[in-house]
Amino acid sequence: MKRIILLLVVISSVLAAQSQVVRPKLVVGLMVDQMRWDYLYYYYDEYGEDGLKRLLRDGYNCENTLINYVPTVTAIGHSSVYTGSVPALTGICGNDFVVDGRTTTSVKDTTVTTVGAPNGKGGQQSPHLLLATTIGDELKLATNFQSKVIGIAIKDRAAILPAGHSADAAYWYDRKNACFVTSSYYMERLPQWMEEFNKQHPLPDNHNLNPTNEGVTMTIDLAEAAIDGEQLGQDDITDLLAVSISSTDAIGHEYSTRGKENHDVYMQLDRDVARFLRILDTKVGRGNYLLFLSADHGAMHNPNFLRSHKMPNGGWDNGKTFRELNGLLESKYGGTKLVKAIMDSRIYLDREQIDARNLDIDAIKADVLKELCKEPTIQFAVDGDRISEATLPPVLKERILNGYNRERGGDLFVVLKSGHLGWRFRDDYHGTSHGAWNNYDAHIPLIFLGWGVTPGRTDRAIFITDIAPTICSMLRIQAPNCAIGNPIDMK
Repeated sequence: MKRIILLLVVISSVLAAQSQVVRPKLVVGLMVDQMRWDYLYYYYDEYGEDGLKRLLRDGYNCENTLINYVPTVTAIGHSSVYTGSVPALTGICGNDFVVDGRTTTSVKDTTVTTVGAPNGKGGQQSPHLLLATTIGDELKLATNFQSKVIGIAIKDRAAILPAGHSADAAYWYDRKNACFVTSSYYMERLPQWMEEFNKQHPLPDNHNLNPTNEGVTMTIDLAEAAIDGEQLGQDDITDLLAVSISSTDAIGHEYSTRGKENHDVYMQLDRDVARFLRILDTKVGRGNYLLFLSADHGAMHNPNFLRSHKMPNGGWDNGKTFRELNGLLESKYGGTKLVKAIMDSRIYLDREQIDARNLDIDAIKADVLKELCKEPTIQFAVDGDRISEATLPPVLKERILNGYNRERGGDLFVVLKSGHLGWRFRDDYHGTSHGAWNNYDAHIPLIFLGWGVTPGRTDRAIFITDIAPTICSMLRIQAPNCAIGNPIDMK
């Protein structure tokens, strides 16, 4: 009888084990800010075998991954990857936008305080403006909040938005205090391992870590410290680590897409990716982690560089347009600065003034559109409330609609001609930027590696909003609550 009972216990244990949902120990998101898709191949011959080449060799490479909204900027890109959604639904309409008549950053929160530095406002940030859940939030819900979720980056928005609302922590670099900080949204004091990290890692004398190759290495150092300090991936409850490399963006803005500086930072990235994979192999174990690499946006080639090779180029003098529009509206309607701001090709009208003076906003919009259409650098200009009625190529209409949030997305949107920056530049200008619908800004890398991934590649059209549903499908958890993407079939 005892043998029968023992056999039944063993069978019951085996069946219970077989019925458990199988998940990786750790999910790692590795975002590379401003990484154009073609950097995978432009520098390919110089990459080592164990970094980006390992991802290409051993991972599943989605070669035709596109951003399906405008503008293509950092805060939106990071939030869209982890929510599977677009600004129309997440409320993250840019790095900066207008909420209730006031300009704010995507993560600014004056109700919280800095943690990890003695003074300053560098930690007054949180995800409170994000209107959607993230992969991490859904993982927390699926594991009864036993999973650990951590976000890490030099940029505050790149650490906070991916981590989501219920994250255990997000850490970012406070330039004023030359250290990594967090906010009281997450905790009242830095954990001991984070305090030790700040003590042991000297920072640049000018406190500007962002536009340096050392910023890449420091971010990976911090990711390793988080794995050790929080014991990420060390038990049977899946954890999530969201890492973003910010230095590539700062260097690209300063030196553009070509030249020594951009070359060197991608060589450093390749070395640090190889090191990071070795860290994960050793501390979590090959086959125990699921990693994806992607980017929040790409970048346009420098317009002077394009001009030297007889390619379309230019720049919109939006400051001049701002002044001219306000002059026109003042002469016709009175008041001052009826155009409140121009940000990331979005034009905000002063709604409070227009409502207080009982002005006809539709008439004001019509006047602004008429003037914008005279600007030679502008290809299209549309009323945010009438995007569906505009005469536009379908791909543009969809991306503008996806990027338009009624409360935060501005009143009008401008599409510049290809190869044009959103500001006036000089002949000695050697940097660049991003924000457009074009492939140079909207075509991003996407590679999955590790747990549950069979090496391969696809040229099928995939969107940035498909990343979160794919990860959640693999984990057998609900997709984020505003996700519009679809799981990628990696076969």
